[in-house]
Amino acid sequence: MKIRKRVSKAVLAACCVFGLAVAAQAADLSPLSHSLTTQTPRPAPALKLKSLDGQLLDLTQFKGKVVLINFWATWCPPCRREMPSMERLSQALKGEAFSVLAVDVGEDADTIEAFTSQLDTTLGFPILLDTRSHTMQAWKVAGLPTTFLVDRQGRIVASAIGGREFDHPEIIRAIRELLNK
Repeated sequence: MKIRKRVSKAVLAACCVFGLAVAAQAADLSPLSHSLTTQTPRPAPALKLKSLDGQLLDLTQFKGKVVLINFWATWCPPCRREMPSMERLSQALKGEAFSVLAVDVGEDADTIEAFTSQLDTTLGFPILLDTRSHTMQAWKVAGLPTTFLVDRQGRIVASAIGGREFDHPEIIRAIRELLNK
């Protein structure tokens, strides 16, 4: 009888742990949004950071292009989930005056490279290192992920807080409208 109770408790505990794991995974698989919030255009703050490959990139280099800037971290589940869609977006608009910049907040290159090596796709857009979160503060980022859409004149025209499916037709349409202005 004691053995049966122990086995029952062990099975119950295993089911609870499995249930929690499934619930956590299900929460991580909630649908990503596909909209950006438009706003009155305002000048984008300075953004000058080194990329994973050591290259210094400055937002002013992208004047004349529409730029999607995404603040993220590897520990953030929606950030992790939206990365492949940012690459698909980047590929869908390849050859146009459009760029994606992913700004990792507070992590080192080794942590980011360990994460990106696990992805099914290779990211072709620059990942910038904001190791001390100074740029995040300058851009007034309150939570991760946060995304900004910057027009050809260097003004923020739309933003989003939370995970997005960046290759959704609604987001691509909004970017194409900016490209056509």
